[in-house]
Amino acid sequence: MTALGLHGSRILIGAGLLDQCGADIRAALPGRRLAIISDETVAPLYATRVAAALAPSPVTILTIPAGEASKTRKSWSRLTDELLDAGFGRDSAIIALGGGVVGDLAGFVAATYMRGIPFVQMPTSLLAMIDAAIGGKTGVDTRAGKNLVGAFHHPALVIVDPRALSTLPLPHVRNGLAEAIKHGVIASRAEFEWIASNLAALLREGGPALELTDRLVRRNIEIKSSIVARDEREGGVRKSLNFGHTIGHAVESLSGYAMLHGECIAVGMVAEARLAAILGVADRALAGTIAELCEAAGLPTSIPESMSPAAILEATRSDKKARAGAVEYALPAKLGEMAGADRGYSIPAPDAAVLDALSQSHGVPH
Repeated sequence: MTALGLHGSRILIGAGLLDQCGADIRAALPGRRLAIISDETVAPLYATRVAAALAPSPVTILTIPAGEASKTRKSWSRLTDELLDAGFGRDSAIIALGGGVVGDLAGFVAATYMRGIPFVQMPTSLLAMIDAAIGGKTGVDTRAGKNLVGAFHHPALVIVDPRALSTLPLPHVRNGLAEAIKHGVIASRAEFEWIASNLAALLREGGPALELTDRLVRRNIEIKSSIVARDEREGGVRKSLNFGHTIGHAVESLSGYAMLHGECIAVGMVAEARLAAILGVADRALAGTIAELCEAAGLPTSIPESMSPAAILEATRSDKKARAGAVEYALPAKLGEMAGADRGYSIPAPDAAVLDALSQSHGVPH
């Protein structure tokens, strides 16, 4: 088992932890009344197993429909009402059991319930393990865009069991790999090259071997947690984690969340790497290098023909990274290194340059 620390959170990584979590959760949350929040896909697989590991402590299980469409203020309201109806008080705690949607939503419930109660992240998807569960961001989506209502609320404990990936459908393995590829671009050329070298094994039918998933998960948690440790509130280097997300979130919103998050981030990374070349902060070959690996991973790299560059540009204006109406981007200089360190890793881009990058990425392969 690997143990890391991040802003008061203890992060445990190890095979079998889902069934052996009782002692660690009780130690982190002594005397707390516990509620598991999960979704209708994950709960039948793991909720009763986690509850059994917590015995004899009583555990209440609350569920939401699976998918991004559940990450709303309406779901937050329903869950908080259910907790209130069940008599949960300030001595309670939340266990977020599921993918990124569950982690973001349940974390926001914990951040706001009774003005804030502790919670545990137990991610079961690759995307959640290496990204959503790490760093303390919680929130919900609105009609204006993703994650526009939320709070920083670090979990008391993060429990990551790579064995949970054995039940993860292949499209969701690809979904998580998009964030791993992003980590390679922004922070580690060696990690980018490791993914490329092991891609076939990572995407094999029946799931990758445990030693591969353990290494993939552990290394990517180390990358993200090291960045967050240097910049908890996203005032500088943490902005680098937004690479691919300004355009990616716009694509995701315009798709009505029909596209998976990782698919949209892959599209966003290629378009934003093209933007970096247009602005003169990256070599033009970088976008092709990123696109090649994303395509090999089965991820899209072009903007859907149904979405116009103008519509995507307009959708970026509601992004959290907009400042005084100008949209700012986290852009790579080369593999493993981000541009704009002297500007807080945030580079404003003229509309014309963004439209050029989007047009190059519109409905065509790289």
